[in-house]
Amino acid sequence: MNLSIVIPLLNEEESLHELHNWIVSVMDKNHYSYEILFIDDGSSDNSWQIIETLSHDNPNVKGIRFMKNFGKSQALHAGFAAAKGDVVITMDADLQDDPEEIPELYSMIANDKFDLVSGWKKKRYDNVVMKNLPSKLFNWAARMTSGVKLHDFNCGLKSYDNRVVKNVEVSGEMHRYIPVLAKNAGFRKIGEKVVKHRARKYGETKFGMNRFINGFLDLITIWFLSRFGKSPMHLFGALGSFMFIIGFLSAGYIGIAKLVRLYDHEPTILVTQNPWFYISLATMVIGTQLFLAGFLGEIILRAKSSNDRYKVSDTINL
Repeated sequence: MNLSIVIPLLNEEESLHELHNWIVSVMDKNHYSYEILFIDDGSSDNSWQIIETLSHDNPNVKGIRFMKNFGKSQALHAGFAAAKGDVVITMDADLQDDPEEIPELYSMIANDKFDLVSGWKKKRYDNVVMKNLPSKLFNWAARMTSGVKLHDFNCGLKSYDNRVVKNVEVSGEMHRYIPVLAKNAGFRKIGEKVVKHRARKYGETKFGMNRFINGFLDLITIWFLSRFGKSPMHLFGALGSFMFIIGFLSAGYIGIAKLVRLYDHEPTILVTQNPWFYISLATMVIGTQLFLAGFLGEIILRAKSSNDRYKVSDTINL
């Protein structure tokens, strides 16, 4: 199979027929073998009923329905697990991503041998203050932190070699950082393509300003995991040991200094009256806690189990 089109969605009943027909037109025109995977992330409208109708008319349409809203990352995870195409395309269901971009995205993976190609919505039709400027700041921070030189990390229109989606673990809200996850997994040929961005035709966006706050927090998380995720003791143990040694040496210096003063019959004070004693004590306690955090992290890492992060209520053609 040439292509798997993975489409996560939430309450997009108005756009599904049009999106489906547009994708099918592109597939037929280019003679691709394909499947369209709609991942219904707990919609409360008629989205699932429309997907069922589309699947009756087109056996290439497949669906996964979550019991409730678990988030875009979980929807992509389910879609990636089910995808069978040599090339996997992800796109949003709101018609802001243009299916006419699919052939070139496919070619960049199949012919140019990229591992991943991310869309870049160079010209956007979103609100400048509420979305465009925060997005530019977010993308700049992501480039600086991750070393992946992309202009638009959050673009939903991306293409992947099948090996990438089967080896990248998307969880939490990490869908923004799939290129970074792919790089950390060993996939180095990551490209970018300028794609058309269309104004939203139906409904309203499901994402508010909080996605940028969450995005920056996730960026810190992925930076930490990429460096210390496999051995948290290397960070916490090193910091804890360093702070404990500093505190221990400081406490030792305070005690020796008092003994010297007593030996020379000089006036002195109780060790507990010296403010530096409490600073060194606090440093040792914090150092011990950091060391224990690293130790517990190692234990958790080795004992963790892969619990389901979402619940599926229905599937179609799977």
